[in-house]
Amino acid sequence: MMEFAYPWVLLLLLLVPLLFAYELFWKKRPSLVVSTVRPFGAVVAKHRPTFRLVAMMLGLAVLIVALARPRYGDEKVLIRSQGIDIVLALDMSGSMEAFDVPRNINDARTLIAAVKNKEVENRIEVAKKEIRRFIEQRPNDRIGLIGFADQAYSFAPPTLDHAWLLAHLEQLEPGMIGQQTGIAAPLASGVNRLKKSDAPRRVLVLFTDGRNNVDNRLTPEQAAALGKEFDVVIHTVGIGSRNAFVLVTDPFGRQQFQGIEDEFDEKLLRSLAEITGGTYFHAADADGMKQVMDEINQLEKTTIEQPKYIEFREYGPTLALLALALLMLGFIAECTWNLRLP
Repeated sequence: MMEFAYPWVLLLLLLVPLLFAYELFWKKRPSLVVSTVRPFGAVVAKHRPTFRLVAMMLGLAVLIVALARPRYGDEKVLIRSQGIDIVLALDMSGSMEAFDVPRNINDARTLIAAVKNKEVENRIEVAKKEIRRFIEQRPNDRIGLIGFADQAYSFAPPTLDHAWLLAHLEQLEPGMIGQQTGIAAPLASGVNRLKKSDAPRRVLVLFTDGRNNVDNRLTPEQAAALGKEFDVVIHTVGIGSRNAFVLVTDPFGRQQFQGIEDEFDEKLLRSLAEITGGTYFHAADADGMKQVMDEINQLEKTTIEQPKYIEFREYGPTLALLALALLMLGFIAECTWNLRLP
């Protein structure tokens, strides 16, 4: 975008043709005193512009344009983002090995083939896949990771180093830190991570497919109350469906799928979310988990400001040098090859 900082200066260009006409037609030339002009009667005056005059008028015009400060502006958008701090607490109990099977699969052979082809994955793999996608969509947020079963273990504090975070996410496997499900510990650990955060919003998302069956000094409700006290919003996600199976080995060493009931405590999860003003979600299968993470992503918006500014490239100094060169060239011409006696 080309513009002039002082466009009104360009009005001075109107003087250039007037000065040119004055120099060419009306300005009195140097003369000699003679007794008679009769010998010059047949001479016709020729008004031809000299190189000196053209160079100096052109230099004056360029100088006026330079004073108007021509410049080219490149508009820039400066993005300032203010992220939020999020802790993701993922159930790692043994039941997360279960497969939530879509209704279109209705026999064991088809299920086995789908599992082998990874068309159907167990709960923890489905959760990890959608959590990974969630993290990749939020580059401006500090995100932490807690795994829990019998106890809670902090795998990563809230960080902007999402590559490091994703590397830790990949390591999570069912049964690594126990077989049971303790919900109070990850809530308390997550709140402890977030309570001193300077982020404008602090969020804890708890994913579980089981009921709270671990005794702790705090109850899950007390841990959620701590979250409310420190302005931590807790979202809860119940994982599982009534069409779930686990892979078991019979006494003869053969593997087969065995049906299980969904075990998560919906009433408790809904209550924990309500205490802090959060939301309860149910992820019945892979499609359900994807939808849940999309909803949380939309719910927790990052504040982004986009102030605009313009970077200018100034052409005035270059034109001023060109004008000076033209004026000097005209002066030199007047003193050399355009030099003439009256």
